[in-house]
Amino acid sequence: MRRTRHAKVVATLGPASSDAATIKRLFEAGADVFRLNFSHVDHEDHKARYDTIRAVEEDVGRPIGVLMDLQGPKLRLGTFVNGTETLAAGATFRLDLDEAEGDVNRAPLPHPEIFEALEAGTELLIDDGRVRLRVVECGTDFAETRVVTAGPVSDRKGVNVPGVVLPLSPLTPKDRADMQYGLDLGCDLVALSFVQRPEDIAEARRLVAGRAKIVAKLEKPSAIDFLDQIIELVDAVMVARGDLGVEMPPETVPGVQKAIIRAARGGGKPVIVATQMLESMVNAPAPTRAEASDVATAIFDGADAVMLSAESATGKYPVEAVAMMNRIIHRVEDDPLYRPLMDAEHAAPEGTSSDAITAAARQVAETIGAAAIACYTTTGSTALRAARERPTVPILCLTPKLQTARQLALAWGVHAMHGDDARDFADMVSRAAVAAAGAGVAESGDSLVITAGVPFGTPGATNVLRIAWVE
Repeated sequence: MRRTRHAKVVATLGPASSDAATIKRLFEAGADVFRLNFSHVDHEDHKARYDTIRAVEEDVGRPIGVLMDLQGPKLRLGTFVNGTETLAAGATFRLDLDEAEGDVNRAPLPHPEIFEALEAGTELLIDDGRVRLRVVECGTDFAETRVVTAGPVSDRKGVNVPGVVLPLSPLTPKDRADMQYGLDLGCDLVALSFVQRPEDIAEARRLVAGRAKIVAKLEKPSAIDFLDQIIELVDAVMVARGDLGVEMPPETVPGVQKAIIRAARGGGKPVIVATQMLESMVNAPAPTRAEASDVATAIFDGADAVMLSAESATGKYPVEAVAMMNRIIHRVEDDPLYRPLMDAEHAAPEGTSSDAITAAARQVAETIGAAAIACYTTTGSTALRAARERPTVPILCLTPKLQTARQLALAWGVHAMHGDDARDFADMVSRAAVAAAGAGVAESGDSLVITAGVPFGTPGATNVLRIAWVE
């Protein structure tokens, strides 16, 4: 089963979508990658969902990607004597490390790393910004604040500190345990929450040890200051608009989203746009027109994938949400404006043989009217460079590594197929022609543009471009 669109769909699994029948229907409706949210449920539930995905994969005969999304550090208030208090505008409110339950005058904030980073004038957001505090005075274990935006505060509400780089690792002890479990399970991609700076990637890279691709969730404004460096260090990025929208003014998020997509495309790294894309479909069978436009905008901008969260995990219409996203992508990619936008954003190739070959492959395919670009790859890097070119024809990726095929389920325009590597030039042409015909991208007499590396099977050695015809 080959998708006839280029952009991909990521669907989160949850209580509304955990049984085998629903997961298969989600795939058939258009899901290319399934997200396992490690902020919720236990390991055994994730294993059951993972095993079901692999059973569906075996049944449909197409590689399916599995993304494990780590929770990351959660900064929260402690508890209150009455469970909740309402803060008045202009009132003073103290935050400190004292574990005693809070009241209308103070509350415990059991995160010394926050106090280390505060200074007078810093703002803190409580409960996704519903309550806003400004620091008047602070020390290593307290902060005296004034209430800027009034409202209720209650037990364990989240705390955000916009504009401040906190001395925190993005990996908590829970995340490390979850990551190890997910890697042993066989997850293909790891989404790293709370990335603030390039150094945050190093520890995750060491722990993953090449067993999965790393996706940086860009949800902190501080990460945007290091955008190019972070993109260079990771394998993919996610525009996590929920937290971005809390820590920066909502009107700035669309521009930041476009900047992230452009930077990721330039770096040849897949980019996912996430959060509240079809939010109303949690409870309704159809999205609002604004939500449809939101998804469409991400596709027009050239995103590799768009993601459903609560819509497919806990919503009443998970399959319908995936089907709607699938239809929106099709409609956008058929729009006359879409191709000019893709062609306007071709990044200059880097000075490598791989980039020279993949850039030439797009040009040759368009010049001769080829049915597809077929690329042989071991690590997936050649297919990603081909996807960076945003060609008009499908990218058929042939790889001897099943996990590589699964990881490429996230990449724009890539139809990955798992099989043996080519033995020689004749075998290379034969396998590509058979694969293209089998995938329905080419018929007898159609031309193919084939890229590969010689010696065959050598990772990162793309140095051959061949034009061939399907017999």
